[in-house]
Amino acid sequence: MQILKPLLLLASLLVVSNVRAADDYKPGPDSLPQPGVPKGETIKGTFDQSKVFPGTTRDYTVYLPQQLDRTKPAPVMVLQDGGGFSAPVVFDNLIHKKEIPTLVGVFVMHGRVKATSTNALDRFNRSYEYDGLGGDYAKFLLDELLPFIATKHGVKLTTNGTDRAIGGASSGAIAAFTAAWERPDAFTRVFSAIGTYVGLRGGNVYPTLVRKVEPKPIRVYLQDGSADQNIYGGDWWKANEELERALKFAGYEVEHAWGDGGHNGKHGTAVFPDALRWLWKDWPALPKAGLGSPQLREVLLPGEDWQLVAEGYKFTEGPVANAKGEVFFNDIPNSKTYKIALNSGVTEFLADSKRGNGLAFGPDGTLYAVAMGEKKILAYDATGKATVIAEGFQGNDIVVRQDGLIYVTEPNWSGANTNTGQVWLIRPGGAKQVVDTGLKFANGLTLSPDQSLLYVADSRTHWVYSYQIAADGTLKHKQRYYHLHVPDTADDSGADGMRVDRDGRLYVATRMGLQVCDQAGRVNFIIPTPNGKVSNLTFGGENNDTLYATCGDKVFKRKVKVKGAHAWQAPNKPANPRL
Repeated sequence: MQILKPLLLLASLLVVSNVRAADDYKPGPDSLPQPGVPKGETIKGTFDQSKVFPGTTRDYTVYLPQQLDRTKPAPVMVLQDGGGFSAPVVFDNLIHKKEIPTLVGVFVMHGRVKATSTNALDRFNRSYEYDGLGGDYAKFLLDELLPFIATKHGVKLTTNGTDRAIGGASSGAIAAFTAAWERPDAFTRVFSAIGTYVGLRGGNVYPTLVRKVEPKPIRVYLQDGSADQNIYGGDWWKANEELERALKFAGYEVEHAWGDGGHNGKHGTAVFPDALRWLWKDWPALPKAGLGSPQLREVLLPGEDWQLVAEGYKFTEGPVANAKGEVFFNDIPNSKTYKIALNSGVTEFLADSKRGNGLAFGPDGTLYAVAMGEKKILAYDATGKATVIAEGFQGNDIVVRQDGLIYVTEPNWSGANTNTGQVWLIRPGGAKQVVDTGLKFANGLTLSPDQSLLYVADSRTHWVYSYQIAADGTLKHKQRYYHLHVPDTADDSGADGMRVDRDGRLYVATRMGLQVCDQAGRVNFIIPTPNGKVSNLTFGGENNDTLYATCGDKVFKRKVKVKGAHAWQAPNKPANPRL
């Protein structure tokens, strides 16, 4: 024991010594004032006009370099928590050496809400604004703060995403990443120091989303150290490593500086100049998006993006393709049905669809429609003449099997969160029966390529249910089979219309875009739409290899590598699923 005590004391002193050394990151010359370098101006101000974060007041500082040309829109870099990283000095030095563009710095604090009484405390919005996922913080910057600063201080600020960078430390870092993730059109260069990608307000899901969501054109520089904090919300060091590995997996432009420091700004400040050089390299070229996962590359064509087909509607729904590849869709509020020709020309097919919603073609080319306004299921011939197939319930979506069996979902339209959604079976001749109930909001539905299974989306959950179809058309062996992602800003997936391809993948229109699932019930990848909305989809086009998506007031299309499996076609059996 007499020998062990000095050894233990020495070991403890070595640990303390190593911790101190780990945080001893000294700034380099680019972080210190240099002779002959023009010094930029800093202006302080206060902003208290936010509608995104109502009732908040925040301080900000604007950095204006001497070289700034006020007649032209200037590049911008936003830093959370009022700046840090010796940013004004670094900007001075790197702008002088022409290693970064002549940019305006906007250093903004989180909001605070003043107490309404002398006995109450001020509320600080830092975690709420910074740690939460979703587009609110980006909206605050783009729609409120940056326009205010431009007007208030008489400076022109760019609106071009390739000219904007954003950064921060800890919660400020995840706020920066989220702003670029939500608005890659507006922020393309991210500096993240000791980022909070842990379970405080959902940031721990980013590595999974980065691997699954179609890659975005953003460039990311990550810094952290092995002595960073490991607390109830997670392990910062491992979370940053995990995010870096996810970004690499998906093909992003990502760089990192790993050290042995703790949760402070020392290492981040030391690497900030090099990070800026890397973030702004080859500017003004736009950072390149990665290719994504192997599963995503099996479906998406490189260089092929969404194209606008038509716009100006109120709410589009129910897209479906006929044997020629022509696509029909509804504008529900305007009670009209339209046809998209193979040359993408759009014409009116029905002047009054009776508030038509879901559409489906039968094997004989008949177009079936859910006429919500009349609580009927209608069948239309090529001239648009209607025949009533069934009535007495207000359906939503519809699918017609190759043998003529029709399945229709009926949601709980009352708005109450009760499990009263139903699935109807309509037989040839019009006999109808309820074949399932108990869903919160029965919505989109489709068949497996071999037509042995029926899939039904429950919008108010994160599930797509799978049923085996019995010989008499009824349903059995109900399972919560497909597990969907839910955005942090919602309580459910919003799952709506669905389709399958001939290889057995299920495509689900959700709040996050098209979630594409494998046969084992797992989301393999997510395809966002250009306007962030999607209610339904179908495969169409001459070769049945073009995705059509109804997206609010717009319809988009995108050519892909795979072909759709339509219920009116003869069943086909895909290859066995990956386990």
